[in-house]
Amino acid sequence: MPSTHDWINNPLGIVEGMFAASQSDPNSGWEAKVVEFFKEQLKEKDAHTWVPSMNDIPLHYLKPNSLVKFRCLIQDMFDPEFYMGVYEAVDPSTKAAVLRCGRYKDVMECGVDFNSGKTVTAERQTFYCVPVPGESPWVKEISFYARSSQARVLPSTSYVPSRQKRSYEEDDDMDGMDTQPQKQREMHTGSPPGQHSNGQGNGDCKRQETEAPSSQTASASHLDLNFPLPGEKGPSCLVKVYEDGESFKLNDTLEVYGILSVSPALSALADEKDTSSSLLDPAECMETAEEQRVHSPPASLVPRLHMLYAKPLPHNNPLLPAAAATAMEDSSAFLSSTLSEMASVRAELLTYLTHVLLGDALAAEYLILHLISNVYARRDVLPLGKFTLNLSGCPSVASYTQRLYQIIQQLVPSSYYLGMSLQNMNQMRLVPKKDYVANRLVSGALQLARNTSLFLDETQLEQGQLDTTGVRNVTALGNLISWQKVDYDFNYHQMEFPCNINVLITSEGRSLLPSDCRIHLQSQVTPAHMEEYLSSIHMHPQTSSQLNKFRLYLSVARLLDYSISEDVTKSVEDDFVDMRKDDPQSITAEDLHRMLVVARLLCLSLGQTSLSRDTWLRAKHMETLRSSRMEQHKCVNGNEP
Repeated sequence: MPSTHDWINNPLGIVEGMFAASQSDPNSGWEAKVVEFFKEQLKEKDAHTWVPSMNDIPLHYLKPNSLVKFRCLIQDMFDPEFYMGVYEAVDPSTKAAVLRCGRYKDVMECGVDFNSGKTVTAERQTFYCVPVPGESPWVKEISFYARSSQARVLPSTSYVPSRQKRSYEEDDDMDGMDTQPQKQREMHTGSPPGQHSNGQGNGDCKRQETEAPSSQTASASHLDLNFPLPGEKGPSCLVKVYEDGESFKLNDTLEVYGILSVSPALSALADEKDTSSSLLDPAECMETAEEQRVHSPPASLVPRLHMLYAKPLPHNNPLLPAAAATAMEDSSAFLSSTLSEMASVRAELLTYLTHVLLGDALAAEYLILHLISNVYARRDVLPLGKFTLNLSGCPSVASYTQRLYQIIQQLVPSSYYLGMSLQNMNQMRLVPKKDYVANRLVSGALQLARNTSLFLDETQLEQGQLDTTGVRNVTALGNLISWQKVDYDFNYHQMEFPCNINVLITSEGRSLLPSDCRIHLQSQVTPAHMEEYLSSIHMHPQTSSQLNKFRLYLSVARLLDYSISEDVTKSVEDDFVDMRKDDPQSITAEDLHRMLVVARLLCLSLGQTSLSRDTWLRAKHMETLRSSRMEQHKCVNGNEP
């Protein structure tokens, strides 16, 4: 049985051993046995923490051809490619012809017999993957330290910089390119100050060793790594898929386990293709120069990862055990302990958010419901479970909305702040667009992972004219909110891609965008003391342990199942009939739908999986309070729609 050191440090040795053993039995199905072997190894307790992560460790510290993992989003899917699955080569020592395996490799060994009848051509798919867009700093920090604490248990599998740097020096000789990943610009377009350095204290300092040296910033200046969000950092990667490629979809969030390939020969081959293609008749060349540049970037900047196994990630919260996300029945002990505490954690979170929302407890209730909302099903085109919240009445002083976003960013695993200024609306690319010259999907800011919190700040709006791009962007945001879909631009047509994004809109008056629920903020803080009050929130942030309780609570509440008994359903129907008896105009079917959504989310927020009569009455009461507040606001502001 191979040791841990073998299957992590030298996975190709395992593959080649199984390939060699299969030669006596052509029908042995050795490919499936390889995948099963690594799956079994990763099932061991804490085994996944032993595998180095490309998200946490710089590329130049990772050992080539070792097993690594990558938490990522599928940003693009390239055309399938052919490779030599089995080929015959001449052994340099014995001069005898031997069969070699080309699976999980980019470069073949020397002495290949291209005329051999034993050559087997196979097909694999290539996905262009990027780190999860908008991933919060606390997620990266917890993931990094979870892996660091386990790294001492086993022989080091990653920190061998000398070997990799030699490869990179050879890479420099071949293509004259710098080798470190691109150091992206710090600021997000339209992002609040400190978006990546929020209340996690010195998190950036702690993770300095995971950043690439800045001396080689210009290395990828001409290579667009195609991150959906501006200012993102981290490695992008070409993932080679051998099995079940059709089971993956664009924008899926995965944790990929595979064999890292950063061979300098890939850069040399790319240079040769550039040179040869310039000499060929364009009609004879299968790829344009631009397509070659995008699909075959230097491996030192965009490494290749040959997938052995990938698991879908329903969430990217490192505090929640993987089993709890994929199979609830396998983690009953964890869930029972968490569910028993949910009501008390909810009360603490409500107190905290009430303080953040300037003393407005009702708005804090609705914000909790928004943060745990999730599209759980679709009926035709209607997404069920979404709960876009418009928080109006936000003060425009003291950068309140930006501070509110930074607090939400500390609670959710992934988020993005979009200031809806005229410049952003007219200049940003929100919708991904197909580039037919380079044969790739150019990313947009709305190409986000599921359950990302999108914070739209309408207080940034000013007078001016939206141009064609601006109108298109506002339309895209409206479609995202109403239908939870984004229409990608394929030039000659549009293609719908369903999504599951939590949208929170902050505004001074009613939002120009649609929403499922609007609540007007009733501040208990006078404007004169606003700056001092907001500073106190940031001067005394929640402790890490308290924040972790909130983070775990929000993720678990989103994953719970929900049901309504026949008795409660009958009770809801009777209530609806009674409410319409006195005044048929007082409540519409849309109002009932919103009440049911609020009741469902309230039930889940309390750690209950079945709606009770008491919870339904509490939801009705919340909606009554919210409606009366909106009526009062209308009376005060007669011009408010």
